Amino acid sequence: MRDREEWDLPDDAGDPDEAEDALDDEEFPLGDGVADLVGEVHCPYCGEPVEITLDPGSGTHQQYIEDCQVCCRPWLVSVSYDDDGTAHVHVDASDDHDVNDG
Repeated sequence: MRDREEWDLPDDAGDPDEAEDALDDEEFPLGDGVADLVGEVHCPYCGEPVEITLDPGSGTHQQYIEDCQVCCRPWLVSVSYDDDGTAHVHVDASDDHDVNDG
């Protein structure tokens, strides 16, 4: 967690823990701070189940390229978050899509 100086909190901000919690809510507004941080997908190439790390701080709708941890082939990963922080994760073979389309 960042310290008070890094956040530029005023000296009269009150309890540092409460101030940091408020900043967390602003930075990660999904749900009540309990957004999904991992998702399980099946590789579209090798079919293996793979657990991937999610970053709710990157927004409610995300699309990026990530390689399969098993066969190393590239995926187009699509992530969307519900208001309660539930993540919906889908992967496609990246050669089926142009990443600039998203």
